[in-house]
Amino acid sequence: MSPKTFTKQFINGRWKNGSSDKFVENINPYTEQSIASIPSANEEDLNEAYEAAYQAQKYWMNTTPREKRGYFDRLLEVVQDRKGEIVDWLVKESGSTMVKAEVEFQATVGIIRESATFPNRMAGQILPSNTPGKENRIYRSPKGVIGVIGPWNFPLHLAVRSIAPALATGNTVVVKPASDAPATSGLLIADLFEEAGFPEGVINVVVGRGSEIGDAFVTHPYAKLISFTGSTEVGSHIGELAGKHIKDTALELGGNNAMIILEDADIDRAVQAATFGKFLHQGQICMSLNRIIVHERVHDEFVEKFKQKVESLKVGDPGEKDTVVGPLINRDAVERIQKDMNASVEQGAEILTGGKAEGNVFHPTILTGVTNDMPIAQNEVFGAVGAVIKASSEEEAIEIANGSPYGLSGSVFTTDIHRGVEVAKQIETGMIHINDQSVNDEAHVAFGGEKESGLGRFNGEWALDKFTTVKWIGVMNGYREYPF
Repeated sequence: MSPKTFTKQFINGRWKNGSSDKFVENINPYTEQSIASIPSANEEDLNEAYEAAYQAQKYWMNTTPREKRGYFDRLLEVVQDRKGEIVDWLVKESGSTMVKAEVEFQATVGIIRESATFPNRMAGQILPSNTPGKENRIYRSPKGVIGVIGPWNFPLHLAVRSIAPALATGNTVVVKPASDAPATSGLLIADLFEEAGFPEGVINVVVGRGSEIGDAFVTHPYAKLISFTGSTEVGSHIGELAGKHIKDTALELGGNNAMIILEDADIDRAVQAATFGKFLHQGQICMSLNRIIVHERVHDEFVEKFKQKVESLKVGDPGEKDTVVGPLINRDAVERIQKDMNASVEQGAEILTGGKAEGNVFHPTILTGVTNDMPIAQNEVFGAVGAVIKASSEEEAIEIANGSPYGLSGSVFTTDIHRGVEVAKQIETGMIHINDQSVNDEAHVAFGGEKESGLGRFNGEWALDKFTTVKWIGVMNGYREYPF
């Protein structure tokens, strides 16, 4: 069977069937039909993948910066040549609309381009010493083998965001894709890297159930760092396992992101931004707006215009060019969101528009009269429901925004940019944007959260630091005298 059907594991440069007697079913979230049935990997396959990565890393780290850059230049060509195929997979496997697929594709290209610069940025230092005749040298080197656990929502970009920097800095990788998007968060990526000519063993992909290989993936002795993008609950478990085994982690976890709309905001612009930040990819983005906190003076104007805008969005088949809101990833997501929405309505929230689902398509929904203690405000929605909360002052808006265990991204709308920055400084979050929505990612800018939204930073020099380690080598010019 051709590997392009993506039903096989990719280990040490070869496509092979998983050795487990279990299967991972790849389901189209819109049609709810099977795309493929993948024989699952077991611990034997996992060990083989880690062994291949371990052996390959010994020579990969010693390839010259120019050689590594050449592989990445070729990868960019392959990715751009296969854009149509990549977009098709994003639509059918993760329910991406065409707009979202384009956003994800361009973000992926951006992170590959940024990573291509890393081989020439593996700089060390020479520092002075308080010991006469001594020189302190700091050498930077790859960590070794990196374990990457991919997500299903922005599967291509968020997996490549770890894979490309890890490889560019001289590491090798073993990837465990999300079971809901095994191709776009792993197997398709391996195929792209293979076509680009990357050496055998440098990238390996094992598709398997978390119950069968999840913990072993994290605790494997060859894994020096585990990079995970996903829920806080799973990330906490990974962090616990990694800490027990003294492994480093890069964890990008959940978000409960707030947009604060102050009384001097441009309401029309705020409506446009809120619609994009809430409903891009049906709200299934860690940076999506969960809570829209509006000053009471402009609350009613915002709500009316927001309702009009949201009701104009086309809902349905993600493969149709003008569809804005497509399916949630599965029926469990629909039921989880309905439960939180219904519980919030019972506590006093009102459904302004939407509130219904057809199959896995949850119609874009606005809840008003929401308070910060309701489930729809306390929990990460990860779906097409926007909660509008009224605030009586700037101070109350800040308090509401910070009333969450999460701190990933956010937004402040005001015509006074200085005021916006001062408000942003008070929000407990890793990222926040003035007069923009919360879904932003640039390959050269630090990306990450505070509190329960994760540990570490991705992108740019922060990724370079995360995927490398430094060693101090002290050099004496001559010999020193000791007191005994």
